[in-house]
Amino acid sequence: MVARILFRAVIMGPPGSGKGTVSDRIVKHFALKHLSSGDLLRTNVQHKTEIGIIAKSYIDQGQLVPDDVITRLIMQGLLKINETSWLLDGFPRTVPQAMALDKAYHINSVIDLNVPFQTIKDRLTARWIHPASGRVYNTEFNPPKVPGVDDLTGEPLIQREDDKPETVTKRLNGYEALTRPVLEYYQNKGVLETFSGTETNKIWPHVYEFLQTKLSDINQK
Repeated sequence: MVARILFRAVIMGPPGSGKGTVSDRIVKHFALKHLSSGDLLRTNVQHKTEIGIIAKSYIDQGQLVPDDVITRLIMQGLLKINETSWLLDGFPRTVPQAMALDKAYHINSVIDLNVPFQTIKDRLTARWIHPASGRVYNTEFNPPKVPGVDDLTGEPLIQREDDKPETVTKRLNGYEALTRPVLEYYQNKGVLETFSGTETNKIWPHVYEFLQTKLSDINQK
């Protein structure tokens, strides 16, 4: 009996680079489970698990969750999908995290979405919401009929704290400082695949073509 070869991949990219969209498309086309560190963290905090309580204590103080805590969380999550091929999103974010992951699993590919920071900044800061309904507008491609107000109620739109220019710049600079060494780490290991562009729909075909060389499209079987 031939042992099934499992494919383990990591997707990386700055906030606003389209990681969520690309991850959804990868899962739709290929037999990979998707594990998001952000979703896992939120679930554990919400359910007040032991590790969730520890993580929340750091988050509430505006601090990054330490490497050992987030690594423990991810390893618990990966154990549940251990028998499948998977795509890991949002982890690792530091070299120690990457090294810990390497000790437990062989990573086949790291998909790096290289989107210019200015493109991301323009994309995120163009987003405005109507707080009562959650309706989202984008001043570039889905603007409100009247600038600054909701189409249906006429109530003022707001910009989320995360979408304000100064916050976006801070997040992008933080990503660059923290994650650049991780990309270099994987490049040195020969598993980094970088896909550059300004639009997700133009980046995606190249990601798809690359994964087709590694995996079969489950929709074409």
